[in-house]
Amino acid sequence: MKNNGYYDVTISLATNFEQERNLSEAHERLRQILFEARYTNAIWTEPYKSKLSAKYINQLVYAKTTLNAEELISVMKAIETSMGRTAQQREKGIVTIDLDLMEHDGVRYHLEDWQRPYIKMLLESEIV
Repeated sequence: MKNNGYYDVTISLATNFEQERNLSEAHERLRQILFEARYTNAIWTEPYKSKLSAKYINQLVYAKTTLNAEELISVMKAIETSMGRTAQQREKGIVTIDLDLMEHDGVRYHLEDWQRPYIKMLLESEIV
């Protein structure tokens, strides 16, 4: 744990359905569990391994949280569900919101995702 009881985290956000509205809604919900959140520019990307041809909006957020990795993942999954992400939508390729913990207190997650072109672009993107 760093910085006075806070963990440093990086979270990936993605949506291919009502993209701008859902990204904004995710920001609002994350505000309740993240502190000093700094978002990258949001970028439009082509679908990656998706059944649906709708473009995605992708973004990273760098922030602090008091939650350990397991707690944070659990809360993020609850946010996804409360925003309407369901197994039925997943089967159709609809991604209302996808929140992935990329890094927590120096430990990286989703190691293959770090190599994806859009993640590399976001890592070099400006903070807005």
